[in-house]
Amino acid sequence: MLKGSCLCSGIQYEIDGELGPAMICHCGKCRKSNGSAFAVNAAVNVSEFRLVTGAELVGEFESTPGVFRTFCKGCGSPLFSRRPSMPEIYRLRVGTLDTEVDIKPQAHIFVGSKASWDCINDDIPQYAERP
Repeated sequence: MLKGSCLCSGIQYEIDGELGPAMICHCGKCRKSNGSAFAVNAAVNVSEFRLVTGAELVGEFESTPGVFRTFCKGCGSPLFSRRPSMPEIYRLRVGTLDTEVDIKPQAHIFVGSKASWDCINDDIPQYAERP
C-alpha cells in the first residue's frame, strides 16, 4: 500500500497497487504547474487509487483540451492529471508520495521544450516529445 498527500495534508490518498513507469516531463505546462524544471510522473490505475481524506479540497484545471490537472485547493499542491480519453489511468505526481518508493525514471520527455536553464546530467533516454 502506497500513501501520499498534499503539502497541507488536507488531501490524503492510498494506492493499492504498483506505480507504472515514471517519466520526467519537461513540458511547459508541467514546469508551470510544479514551479520547477520538470515533473516526475508515474501512471496509476484509477481502480487502485483512493482518496482517504480531503475530497472537498480537490480542484481541477483543464490545462489543454482533454487534460485535467488535479490539485489541492488549500495549498495548491499538484496531485495527478487525468484524461477522459484514458479513464483508467491517473498520472501521479510522484513527489506527493509519503511512502518511500524505489522508482527509477525511464525517460525524459518533452525535452524539446525544456527550460533553457535546465541541464540534464544523466544517461536516461531523452525524447523531444512523448515517445
